[in-house]
Amino acid sequence: MTVPRSHVEVLADGSEVKLGIWLTNTKSRRAKLGADQLKVLADLGLDWAT
Repeated sequence: MTVPRSHVEVLADGSEVKLGIWLTNTKSRRAKLGADQLKVLADLGLDWAT
């Protein structure tokens, strides 16, 4: 899965989630994530979480 850093998701209630920034930050801090968190991310299709 490739998401540009500038990607923003707009939710049904109108709020915005800066998904690209969140993914970049999560990937760079993956050493601090627990095994269960990495598994959830890997199940979502993020290859770097395996």
